[in-house]
Amino acid sequence: MILFLKHINIEGPGLLKTFFEDEGLETKTLEVDKFSAMSEDFSGIDAVVILGGPMNVYEEEKYPFLIWEDKFVRQLAEKRIFCLGICLGSQLLAKTLGAKVTKAETKEIGFYDVSLTQDGLENPLFDRLGRSLKVFQWHEDIFDIPKGGKLLASSKECTNQAFYFEPNIYGLQFHVEIDRPMIESWIKAYWGIIDISKDKKAQEILEGYDKIRTLLSSQARIICKNFISIIKEK
Repeated sequence: MILFLKHINIEGPGLLKTFFEDEGLETKTLEVDKFSAMSEDFSGIDAVVILGGPMNVYEEEKYPFLIWEDKFVRQLAEKRIFCLGICLGSQLLAKTLGAKVTKAETKEIGFYDVSLTQDGLENPLFDRLGRSLKVFQWHEDIFDIPKGGKLLASSKECTNQAFYFEPNIYGLQFHVEIDRPMIESWIKAYWGIIDISKDKKAQEILEGYDKIRTLLSSQARIICKNFISIIKEK
């Protein structure tokens, strides 16, 4: 089973849920903002995918569930259950592993190119994806690479885009789960736009998505398949 940790209603598992289920895996989504007790039962969990959200990892007073989540992730790491963190999820993983998470010099919102490092090219998570990816970004914080971890992908705007911490933890700063309705909901919620058809920046983002939606979907499906293969091999 793939367990998704969801922080806010509009940032769900999206394409990842579909693709994992297409491969025959059961999925379950846990809304951590509504969860008050830490489970000790990890039976049946093949991997955990930690999704994004508008909160920052250092806002524990404002979002107390982050304290629970930190403890939960530590247990996953200790039990060597595979974890894949996306955006906020990657930052939570980095923080749990002792790395700093700080404000970026500039926010990344929209479509960007990320390039795989040599470690990224050699890592099975990115098999069959070439040397670079076109990805969707929506973040204001960045993570340092945990001590002992490997940098897998970088961009001009943000050096640390993906990391691997042996043997079971992956963090992706960018979003691979998104579809068009999800992007629309983020624009409305996070920018406070009621009619996105009248906003130039919003339309640029959506038109950009429409142009490369097939590529984005293909990349996400390949990453899902690669992640499943890694889990099964270990």
